[in-house]
Amino acid sequence: MNGNASPTVALILAGGRGSRLSPLTDARPKPAVPLAGSYRLIDVALSNLTHSQIRDVWVAEQYRPNLLNRHLAGGRPWDLDGTRHGLRVLPPGEGDMEDGFSEGNGHALFQQLEAVEEFGAQTLIVLSADHLFQLDLRPVLAQHAELGSDLTIVTTEVAEDPSRYGVVTAAKKQVTAYDYKPDSPRGSVVATEVFVFDVAALRRACQALLPAGSDGSELGDYGESIVPHLVEQTTVHEYRMEGYWRDLGTIDAYFRAHMELIEGTGIDLHRADWPLLTNLTQSAPARIAPGAEIHNSLVCPDAFVAGAVDHSLIGPGVRVEKGASVSRCVLLGEVTVPSGAHLESVIADHGAEIPAGRTGQTKPGPGNITVLVQQGSDEGDALTP
Repeated sequence: MNGNASPTVALILAGGRGSRLSPLTDARPKPAVPLAGSYRLIDVALSNLTHSQIRDVWVAEQYRPNLLNRHLAGGRPWDLDGTRHGLRVLPPGEGDMEDGFSEGNGHALFQQLEAVEEFGAQTLIVLSADHLFQLDLRPVLAQHAELGSDLTIVTTEVAEDPSRYGVVTAAKKQVTAYDYKPDSPRGSVVATEVFVFDVAALRRACQALLPAGSDGSELGDYGESIVPHLVEQTTVHEYRMEGYWRDLGTIDAYFRAHMELIEGTGIDLHRADWPLLTNLTQSAPARIAPGAEIHNSLVCPDAFVAGAVDHSLIGPGVRVEKGASVSRCVLLGEVTVPSGAHLESVIADHGAEIPAGRTGQTKPGPGNITVLVQQGSDEGDALTP
């Protein structure tokens, strides 16, 4: 074992194009999509790992890595810029624009497995970069070691349709079945996309699943290959996570998560012991003009409100002019809502042009949230210095 290595590495899979979050991902990678105005999606995984005192954090990139790298800043905002331990960025093998370097997250995991072994890690935590939750991973690792698990799946129970996820069946923590996005789910307990692998068991699983000399592309998504194999052939346990968890991979889920933050039913952004850490531009305080009306909303620094705001997120640099109204909206930053405009159930990306008049629907159905983005922009946004 490498004398300078810890026995645990965390790998954040941050390479997907995020087509289900389009158009918010048309000019940025999904992990760099803004969250609650002041953060980015990847901040959730990074903050959970930092607060859990996980020191070796690797980020596997693929699609449009440049904006994400600027935000990561070598790990400094999360105290992951150490000499021997800290953040390791795993860039795409080629290009900057193309998606297709891996054929799924199982393939991406296999691509990094040799480096994990060379580092000397015995345990590998794998996380996605598009989920919203607060979790101390130390009890997860303690259970993983105590039970001698080859794989620990962090699970939660959902009230929504579980067929979107990997559905887990377990008895006394022992996982007996794992069904990936089943048509007829056998329960409502699902994988949160936080997995703790024994590295040696992961290598044996890959060897069993792949032909000799394979590049790992046959693995596709690990929910279809690696995880079912380990459940069938080895010792797999669940760790049940209590509290809030939300997959932010679609526009509907992204909008809903922001409404829950506003309503106080999402994660607690004010937890002194578990703050959401980020690399943030310094901004002046928000300014509220005389006569402005703000109800049940989140207002970020450098915003200016002179109109009416209800049940909305007002991001940094947003201007709501007198005579404008905003209701149940997510305005991510650097937009002006002109006098006479009325926004209802709208997501407005950085720099989007807001038309005068009414935009959006009072009660939009699923898949019907209005999303406005800056036309002709290929720069992402300027949330990060």
